[in-house]
Amino acid sequence: MKQTSCFLYKEDDRIKNLVKEERKKAGLIQREVAEKVGVTERTIISVEKGKYKPSIVLAYKLAQLFGTDIEMLFCLKEYVENEQSE
Repeated sequence: MKQTSCFLYKEDDRIKNLVKEERKKAGLIQREVAEKVGVTERTIISVEKGKYKPSIVLAYKLAQLFGTDIEMLFCLKEYVENEQSE
């Protein structure tokens, strides 16, 4: 199984997430994901691009939809470790 890495985009303070990768793995389009979690398609597009930091509720719904945890989906463990090492 291919592992996608997470990292912090230092230049514009975006956090990489795996929403797009998980969505494609699930065979869903952005509109379908949006409908399932109760947001607009534009919100999902922005989350995937790292331009929108979702609420904890949206992050939880996305993690549940993809059968994973928030930490993995939003690369939180790696992000926290990065912050602590600086």
